[in-house]
Order: sequence, then C-alpha cells, then structure tokens
Amino acid sequence: MTSQPPSSPLPPEQPAEAVPTCYRHPDRETWVRCQRCDRPICPDCMRDAAVGFQCPECVAEGNKGIRQAKSAFGGSVVGTPYVTWTLLAINVLVFGAEFLIGDRVTRELAMWPAGVALGEYHRLVTAAVVHSSVFHILFNSWALYVVGPYLERAFGHVRYLALYVLSALGGATLGMWFDPLNQPTVGASGAIFGLFGAIFVVSRRLNMDVRGIAMLIGLNLLITFVVPGISWTGHIGGLVTGAALAAALAYAPKGNRTLWQVAALVGALAILLALVFVRSGAILASLA
Repeated sequence: MTSQPPSSPLPPEQPAEAVPTCYRHPDRETWVRCQRCDRPICPDCMRDAAVGFQCPECVAEGNKGIRQAKSAFGGSVVGTPYVTWTLLAINVLVFGAEFLIGDRVTRELAMWPAGVALGEYHRLVTAAVVHSSVFHILFNSWALYVVGPYLERAFGHVRYLALYVLSALGGATLGMWFDPLNQPTVGASGAIFGLFGAIFVVSRRLNMDVRGIAMLIGLNLLITFVVPGISWTGHIGGLVTGAALAAALAYAPKGNRTLWQVAALVGALAILLALVFVRSGAILASLA
C-alpha cells in the first residue's frame, strides 16, 4: 500500500469586482471616467474633451477662465434674432385680433394724449403693436425684418429690445406734446424710425457706407410730411431717440462699457417719463 501526497488546498474564492455607477445617476452602471476628476460618468453626463470625456462640473469649472464672446457693442453674441421674430409675431397677432374683434382693440391700445394724462400710461407703448391697415403693418414688418436682425446682432438681445421700446416711447412722448389731445395714433413707426436712426449711427461707427440708409430715412421723412394722416411726431420722436441711444451704446468707452450703456438707457427712460408726467399735468390742468 503506497501513501499519496496530501492534496494542496483550494485557493479562496475572489469576490466579484463591483461595477462602478455614475456619480450623478447612481442607478446607471458605467466604466467611463472623467479625465479630470476620475469620477464615473454615464453617457448623459459625458462631455467631449480634447482627450476622452469630462463630467459637467469639470467642464463648467474649466469654462470659468474662458472669456465669453461679446457682440460688437458689448451684448451677448446673437445667433437667432429671437427678439425681432417675437416683435414681428406680436404685431401680426394683434393685427389679427383687430381684424377679428374690430375697433375695440384700437380703442384699448392706441395712443392719445388725453388718455395718457388720465392715467392710461400703457398707451405710450401698446400703440406700437396696433396698425391701421394692411399696408401699414406690411411696411413696418418689412422694415423690422430687414433692419432688426442686424441691430440685434450688433447690440445683443437686451440692448436691442431696450432700443426698440425706448424709440417707441420717444415717438409717443413727442406726440404727448404736439398732437391734438383727442387724436389717436397707432403703429410701430416710431420704433422703426428709431431703428433707422440706430443703423445710421452704427454704420458710421463701423466706417460703413451710410448713403443708402440716409436716403431711406430722407425718403420716409418726406412721405411723413407730404402724405396726410401720418404722425410726424411719432416718426421724429422715434428717430431722434433711436439715434441718440445708438450713439450712447456704440460710442460708450470700453472700460466699464456695460455700466455706461445701462446708465444711458436708464437716463433716457427717466427723461422721457419726466416729459410725459410734466405734459400730463399740463393737460389735466387744461381740462379742469
């Protein structure tokens, strides 16, 4: 009988390696890790990097040191001119309401000095979305479509919208002082003339040929004073306001440019409102 050598003991069983899960979505398994912080990230959290992927937090941290692109005059870079398309849509929708409902829309939104003096201050701006005819809205919409996107990309969404609204307010303010007290006026023409003035100033600032826009402004001013039934106050007030604001925005010093531009916009608003309140007091006194 021969003896057998004792059998060697079996190695202990190794525990299975735990599958890592995304640090933001613990229910999702993943073997991909952020190249910066080495945390596991799922496909929804992967951001392309120069090598591999990074997590959203590391991408945000890295972007803090990157200077954000700006438009020509300090606003955010504009891809799609959303403000222009929105203004066009509002004009069309209100005109559709005028067509369906009738004069009630005009009575509620039109600008007339006595109505503003009696406390209906919304008319100073709402009149810019009401139009008297198909030709009226077609011309203003065409002008906004042609000029608006260029200025929106030059100034950024917010500055451009402020320029548009304040130009409309500038036209209404001049109307407060020189239009008959009970004469209603409607249309975006004050704002459009403000954009005409602005694009002239911007073109000069960028050393571009301004003869075309100068001829356009001159022709429209001629029509303003030759054709009856057109509010010269809205056109002139909008033109002067738009040109002045565009100059303040375009020629603001680069150091603290945003501060200078905000001060110009707020200052213009304060001046226009002061003129409205002074005129409102005079109108109320005359009606007493």
